Amino acid sequence: MRQFFSMLCLIAVFLLPGQNVNAQPKARRTIMGTVTDHFSGQPIAGVTVALKNTNRGVATDEKGGFVLQNVPDSALTLVFSFLGYKTEEVPVGRNQSVLKVQLQPEVHNLQEVIVTGYNSVQKRQMTASVTVLAPSPNTEDYSAINENTFHDARQQPVTTFSADVDRASYANVRRFLNSGHFPPKDAVRIEELINYFAYSYPQPSGDDPVAIHTELAESPWNPGLQLLRIGLQARSIPADKLPPANLVFLVDVSGSMNQENKLPLVKAALKLLVGQLRPEDRVALVAYAGAAGLVLPPTPGSERTRIVQAIDALEAGGSTAGGAGLRLAYKIAAEHFRTDGNNRVILATDGDFNVGESSDAALQRLVEEQRETGVFLSVLGFGMGNYKDNKLETLADKGNGNYAYIDTWQEARKVFVQEFGGTLFAVAKDVKLQLEFNPAQVRAYRLIGYENRMLRNEDFRDDRKDAGEMGAGHSVTALYELIPAGTESAYLPVTDSLKYLRTDLSGRGSSEQATLKIRYKRPDERRSRQLEKVIRHRPGQLSQASADFRFAAAVAGFGLLLRNSEFKGKADYEQLAELARKSLDGRTEGDRWEFLQLVEGAKALTPSEMVKK
Repeated sequence: MRQFFSMLCLIAVFLLPGQNVNAQPKARRTIMGTVTDHFSGQPIAGVTVALKNTNRGVATDEKGGFVLQNVPDSALTLVFSFLGYKTEEVPVGRNQSVLKVQLQPEVHNLQEVIVTGYNSVQKRQMTASVTVLAPSPNTEDYSAINENTFHDARQQPVTTFSADVDRASYANVRRFLNSGHFPPKDAVRIEELINYFAYSYPQPSGDDPVAIHTELAESPWNPGLQLLRIGLQARSIPADKLPPANLVFLVDVSGSMNQENKLPLVKAALKLLVGQLRPEDRVALVAYAGAAGLVLPPTPGSERTRIVQAIDALEAGGSTAGGAGLRLAYKIAAEHFRTDGNNRVILATDGDFNVGESSDAALQRLVEEQRETGVFLSVLGFGMGNYKDNKLETLADKGNGNYAYIDTWQEARKVFVQEFGGTLFAVAKDVKLQLEFNPAQVRAYRLIGYENRMLRNEDFRDDRKDAGEMGAGHSVTALYELIPAGTESAYLPVTDSLKYLRTDLSGRGSSEQATLKIRYKRPDERRSRQLEKVIRHRPGQLSQASADFRFAAAVAGFGLLLRNSEFKGKADYEQLAELARKSLDGRTEGDRWEFLQLVEGAKALTPSEMVKK
């Protein structure tokens, strides 16, 4: 009963995005503060701070801090709740804006799932006195991003990169900003911010499962420069036409998952997925902590009660044998492989592998071996403080799957309900893009984002080289910033002239900006196919560009500011907020409206804090 009540509270608190903002009372102030342990004085990360009798709330960061914005200017009550502590209701006066809250531990019974081996699960009851549940030190890991620079189109006219439909970075950045802090620079992967949003690209009209769209306009933040938008749209497939699924849920139940925004949210997310299953689909459940074990054998999607009961039985405790869990999950998927279906392992974890096969190289080799068998890997990241973004991104990239960060119940719903087909069913794999710029039109170019997706030009036609996947209905958007021919810019690369380079550029297809080539494989094929499009756009004013173009530009500029990029030019939060606002077409809800609120929130943060980041 206690678990059921906690789940209801969790869903209610995290059902924040997507609400009708017109129903909110007029906002007049911001409330901020810290939450600490009553006895030790240590800060507590992950505490839910909610406005009583509403579905509005935030979570404390690794320093126990929180910022609740757009709060009514009236007396109210905040509710503070966290696993292992007594829930506190704190009255807040009209003139009060800073709080210091202490939570007292509570004593209660815990259930621990002990996984003893293949096809066996043992539960035992244990009584624990929870005296201090202080958070672990902030050991979040992010791979370093070396930002793409401008390249001289005369000396290096060709550029190649892999498609990327991951969206984890946006949700993670949102988590930081909603806690009142700027994210680490390396947590901001601009392509994932851009690709978090849906764009109105037309569906493919021919036999190819991917369609190409391009658009060119002036740069919002660098006067005289241009932005080229490239959009790929994967074919949508009705839910009843999707191939049967052979899914293995792989759930981390180690001690590091024992927080409200981790394992309880994992359960809520997986239950949403279960609600989308059909009778022809099969689901198995593997849990891992100190060892790995099969909790639920492959079960038809029609037996939802049985699947949900297995999910509900999971509890956190122990160290993390992630490598053993992956091997067992792949083994189950292989034993029940569907030649006519979608075979996939879905890993839910904070990425804190600390027992057994845990090195990035070993895990990477494992998923690379398994993807060749036709079993793909999708990764769901949860939590804060010890979150291992770098490891999870690598696993998803090498496992032919996608990577999402789940910070709210609403985000789980977006991934598993609104985008069900795209999340789980690939229509094209190893998708690569290659552009050859015409030096007669383009003096220099720079790809915004995709730093960890860059490929060598010779990799484009090499079918052995892994690249990104596109799910049913997914889109990929990439932005290039261009320095037009004849334009001077401080960004121009300084290089020596090539001795044998042809300097006469006349007659080189003067109406062509670039040639775009796409290579992809169908999910069951090993040889790639090629699409090609010549880009002949004449650059127009930004105000005349499509709403999608202007919104994508606003998101890209936001990423440049969060990274404090050397290429941000004249971009500022006010400019980007206005650019995003004008692309909303009067909408006051949904993902794009939420983005506008993030920009406004980032603008309100103190300059000193941004300098520190």
